[in-house]
Amino acid sequence: MRLFTKDRSFYRSLLSLAIPVALQNLITFAVSFADNVMVSSLGDSAVSGVYMANQLQTFLQMFSGGVEATILILAAQYWGKRDTKSIKNIVSFGIRVSVAVGSILTVVCLLFPSSIISLLTKEASVISDGSAYLRRVCLSYIFFCITQSLIAAMRSVEIAKTGMYVSLCSLFINVGLNYILIFGKLGASPMGLQGAAIATLISRVAECLIITVYVLFFDKRLGMRVKDFFKTDRVITRDFIKYSIPVISGNIVWSINLMTNSAILGRFSEEVISAVSVANTMNSLAYIAINGMSSAVGIITGKTIGEGKTELIKEYARTTQILFLLLGIMTGGLIFTIRAPFIALYKGISADAAVYSMQFINVLAVTSIGTSYQAACLAGLVKAGGDVGFVFKNDTIFVFCVVIPSALIALNTGAPAWIVFACLKCDQILKCIVAYFKINSFNWMKDLARDTK
Repeated sequence: MRLFTKDRSFYRSLLSLAIPVALQNLITFAVSFADNVMVSSLGDSAVSGVYMANQLQTFLQMFSGGVEATILILAAQYWGKRDTKSIKNIVSFGIRVSVAVGSILTVVCLLFPSSIISLLTKEASVISDGSAYLRRVCLSYIFFCITQSLIAAMRSVEIAKTGMYVSLCSLFINVGLNYILIFGKLGASPMGLQGAAIATLISRVAECLIITVYVLFFDKRLGMRVKDFFKTDRVITRDFIKYSIPVISGNIVWSINLMTNSAILGRFSEEVISAVSVANTMNSLAYIAINGMSSAVGIITGKTIGEGKTELIKEYARTTQILFLLLGIMTGGLIFTIRAPFIALYKGISADAAVYSMQFINVLAVTSIGTSYQAACLAGLVKAGGDVGFVFKNDTIFVFCVVIPSALIALNTGAPAWIVFACLKCDQILKCIVAYFKINSFNWMKDLARDTK
């Protein structure tokens, strides 16, 4: 039994898919990071307000991510059979589902921004800043849903560079407009948080237009046209609903977990909330390579199962486990090494917030090792391999039986903020045990694509 596959195409495909996805994640991170750093000059209240407002964006990202994952899981397997007609129907239905939810969330945020933020924190200044930001940035939600679904469609047919270029355009637009609108440069009036929200909205519209034009007029592999977005295939629709329910439900559970995390940590001071924002930005930075490679593993897994090469997948699975354990150790070491200079970039946060940030990032240096291993195993192999219900069940048990209860106990017994934060991240280590036994049982490989030829 070989620990590393000798199939060189695996390593070539892993890198060719992972690098553009990771670069796209890096660019997306840079957009968020630029927002945070620029907004940090406005003080702890502004940083905390944007962080709390972005929990709604996080919820949408998780739901939209469930739709994207379903598109990838099904479409990648159909791509293994070279059935582009079915892929078009999958993408079409996925976009409609994602846009419907994005529209509902937009309306809710427009009508009740203050009420939503007040569910997460009782700090009056944070509620005020957060609701002002949310009221404007929510207008970007629908565009975001379309963009992410189309990027997933391109990835499913092994075109991963498109998302990177789209995100790069978004970066330049967002950072440039942030500079102009937040601080009032080039003759514009300084708008503070409202300027940051407007910059995000414009960049989301721009990236949506770019990816739509590319898919409709330049892509030759999938060949979608406007009429394809309105077509419906009952069999594909039933399959999409069947397999998307556990995937989307799992992402919703995870978004509930993230929002509950914010609500729990929101019971601390403004300085702690600001520090959580800094730490989560570091977490996003650390996750760039992990997510890029994990996504690549998922695409390779789906395609290979669609081709019927299950024995080869077993080789890939063993190699994946070793690679991602090593990646996790490297990532944890990097987090620990750069934590001080990273926090120093946030010029506007208080000294107390900087101390809390250091404590939280120390926790992430440990948990990132588990994140790397279990993310690749559970998302890149198990979910993409066809066992879509397992990850949902596993996440649900950990979130509601381990993570949230332990954090609430720590909070109510007066534990320091970093202990509560560690409780909220403990599943990243504990899931590795489950992932190890699940992967090596090899009972997760399932061909979900119908034979339509």
